[in-house]
Amino acid sequence: MVSVGYTLMTEQSGPRELVRHAVAAEDAGFDFAVSSDHYFPWLDEMGHSPNAWVTLGAVARATGRIGLMTYVTAPTYRYHPAVVAQQAATLQILSDNRFTLGLGSGEALNEHVVGTGWPSADLRQERLVEAATIIARLFDGGYLTYQGRHFRIDSAKLWDLPERRVPVGIAVSGRQSCELFAPLAEVMVGIDPNPELASWWDSARAGSEAGAGSGPSRKVGQLPISWGADRAAAVSRAHELFRWSLGGWKVNAELPGTAAFADAAATVRESDVADQIPCGDDLGAVVAAATAFVRAGYTDLALVQIGDERQAEFFEASGDIIRAIRGIAGSAGG
Repeated sequence: MVSVGYTLMTEQSGPRELVRHAVAAEDAGFDFAVSSDHYFPWLDEMGHSPNAWVTLGAVARATGRIGLMTYVTAPTYRYHPAVVAQQAATLQILSDNRFTLGLGSGEALNEHVVGTGWPSADLRQERLVEAATIIARLFDGGYLTYQGRHFRIDSAKLWDLPERRVPVGIAVSGRQSCELFAPLAEVMVGIDPNPELASWWDSARAGSEAGAGSGPSRKVGQLPISWGADRAAAVSRAHELFRWSLGGWKVNAELPGTAAFADAAATVRESDVADQIPCGDDLGAVVAAATAFVRAGYTDLALVQIGDERQAEFFEASGDIIRAIRGIAGSAGG
């Protein structure tokens, strides 16, 4: 049975609202909540970008059951991997072992703020391999001194380690990233319902020392929707706030600011967005979109409800949505 999650979209909600949304998601029956980790929103219209880690600390104490995850943190420029390891260990303790650390190679939108430039994708992936290795070794306990091509660690140690080691997920987009990162993580993170990703991931993990004999791993996807009784309004809202998402990962990772995203999406029409994102209150459309992820091998799917002011309406309908998505697994084969 697929696990159904809720996305704490830091780009469209303030920190107090995000904590309230997390509590409402737990009360509505969601299995887990993922949080974006940005310094900027994608578009000016979204209007927010609070610190994800501070917010998740508050969420951890305000909730008691729902799983938590970063979706995703980039431990490569804006954050040093030693700091990410400390944050993750602390959040695992505060959440009573409900946290999964989702990692990724980042976007220029968020990482440019520290003034180190924005290198090629291959170099960013090299940095992520080193960062994930450092984080894993710090989770092992004890002192760590490390000298790599990109990072240096001098006698670092996590003094507060959780009872349960923090599971690590890493975002992937193709064969190269699956082969690089599967040996370093327990969880695959993706936004594309491409069945080859799961196959590449499982093969790479099975062939690694870390994954040998452990079987298929958890795979977490994400699906934006614009739920609402007024479909025209839901389409308009999705276009206003999520037209940037149609650019694709290779474009979105490179753009440096909200103005660039607005320019890149200038020709995106409302009909284009409606073709890609379920809009309105058609449960069948949501199930159809979710089924593509389940058939591609995803075990978990986090929903994004577009529009901060429309979360209450979404939570009212979420019981039916959750049940419908959980029921996909039995009919998703083939």
